[in-house]
This record gives sequence, structure tokens and C-alpha cells, in this order.
Amino acid sequence: MTFVLNKIHKAVNWNKEDDNFTQAFWEQNVKQFWLPEEISVSKDIKVWNELSSKEKELYKKVLAGLTLLDTKQGNNGIPSMMNLTDNLQRKAVLSFMGTMEEIHAKSYSSIFMTLLSNNEIDELFKWIETEPTLQRKAELILKHYENTEDEENLYLSMVVSVFLESFLFYSGFFYPLYLAGQGKMIASGEIISLILRDESLHGKYIGLLSQEIYNSFDREDKLRLKNKMYEILCSLMENEIEYTKCIYKESILEEDVINFLQYNANRALENLGFEELYHIENINPIVLNGLSTETKNHDFFSTKGNGYQKGIYEELEDEDFIV
Repeated sequence: MTFVLNKIHKAVNWNKEDDNFTQAFWEQNVKQFWLPEEISVSKDIKVWNELSSKEKELYKKVLAGLTLLDTKQGNNGIPSMMNLTDNLQRKAVLSFMGTMEEIHAKSYSSIFMTLLSNNEIDELFKWIETEPTLQRKAELILKHYENTEDEENLYLSMVVSVFLESFLFYSGFFYPLYLAGQGKMIASGEIISLILRDESLHGKYIGLLSQEIYNSFDREDKLRLKNKMYEILCSLMENEIEYTKCIYKESILEEDVINFLQYNANRALENLGFEELYHIENINPIVLNGLSTETKNHDFFSTKGNGYQKGIYEELEDEDFIV
């Protein structure tokens, strides 16, 4: 039988660098690998039982919203970018990031299973499907992920991805960090901090890829895409403020969360290669404390950090020191 090859099929070659950053991002992604099963959320049960019903409701909803975003990022966002990315090393890094997004989504379920009844979990996932601002957020994101058919739309998908990783997640991150900064829900806060560190790395990498594509366009197209980028940001921010006011309405934290969103939107713009847009004076100091509590290390190229140790360990007892 004679085969006619339509094209040459290549294998990824890690023995030489295709650019000056992708292999470094691969190595850091691998260093940061973690699994939620290796963090004991049960340590939070006592504190959870001491929270008020309003505090519990807010905590559940912010994690539920994060679950939806990670699901869409893992199922739709990363694959849409991989489809139009020819470089095989970059595809591999994106694939690993997509796997971590699925692990993030699963980690929230690990928290739910530890703290909530089955009925509470079912009600929470129904809430995800019926909350208008949360569903609109998913629609705004998927509008671009599902239209990634050329270089221009690939760029816009990457823009949306950076906004998701570097900005949209933070309305959900705020409350766990707020509690962790007060010494509450520390184990769950450790998971959030690990997720936050991953998302920071993802936003930085995809931001670099987006800048490369943006710089390939002529001046007129750059201006048009820049305007489109700001349109997307404004739409997402408008909806995110409405979402924040919805889920944080029983707290006194709405303005603090909005400030935190705008602060991180500026970080997203930096990842995309643009100047800051929002003027932010103060970030809630308790949230900043939550970012740095215990051994947490919010650094793109640190080792695992965050107090995380791979493996399950038993408590030391007196007998362990007897020779």
C-alpha cells in the first residue's frame, strides 16, 4: 500500500529553545504542580462551623463562581489558543496550564465536599446556572474563545484569557484571602493561594504570547485591536462590578473588592503590554496580609513555596525521637 503524505508531521524537540522564555515557563509550571488531595481542608471545619450564615453563603458563592471560570478556561479557553498555536513547545506549556485549570476547578469541589452537605452542593451548582451576572460573565468570555479562527481572534482570545487569569478571578479570591489574613479558613486559603500563584504565571505567559502577536500587526490594526481590547475590559469590568455588588451585598466589603478588581485589572494590562488604566490608592490591608500569611510566596519564579509539601505526612510523636 502506498501512502501519500499531505504534510510533514513534527515532534516536539526540547533539546533546543524555540524562544527565550517558554522553557523557563515549562519548568516553573512543573515546579508548581500540586493536587488538592494533598492539602487537609478538614482543618477548617472548626472555623467553618463558627462562621455566620452570611459569611458561609458568601464563601460558597465566591468559590462557586471561581469553579465556573476555571471550567471554561480549562475546557474552552486554553484549547482555543492551542488550536492556532503552531509552536510545539508553546502548545505543551498551554496544555499543562489547561490541566492545572481543571485541577483548580476540582480543588473547589474538594473544599465543598469537606464543608458542605450534598444538598448544599447541589443547590450551589444550581445557583451557578441561574445567577445572571455570573452567566453573563461566561458568555462574554466564551464569545471570544468560541470565535478563535485567525490571528486577530487568537489575539483577542489571549486578551480575554489574561483578563480572566489576572483580573476576573480576583472578585472570588478576595474573600478567602480576607479570611486567611485574619487567621481563618487557613487550609482552604492555602489552596486559593496556590491557585492564585498558578493564575499569575498563566497570565504572564499568555500575556507574552499576546504581545508577540500584537506586534506583528501594522499600525492601523494595532490601534483597532487596542480599542477592542479596552472595549472588552470595560464590558467585563462593568459586569464584574455588578456581580461583586450582588454576592458581597450582605458584607461591608463591596468597595474594597472593586478596588482589588481594578488593581488587578492594571496588572492584566501590564501583562498585555499596556499602561495602567485605574488609579488605586489603597488595597484592603487584611487581603494583603492574606497574600503573605505563613510561608506564602507570590512570585512568578519561586520554588513551590506557599507552605505546600508534596505528599501526606503524619504528625511527629515522642516515640519518633527515641533511639
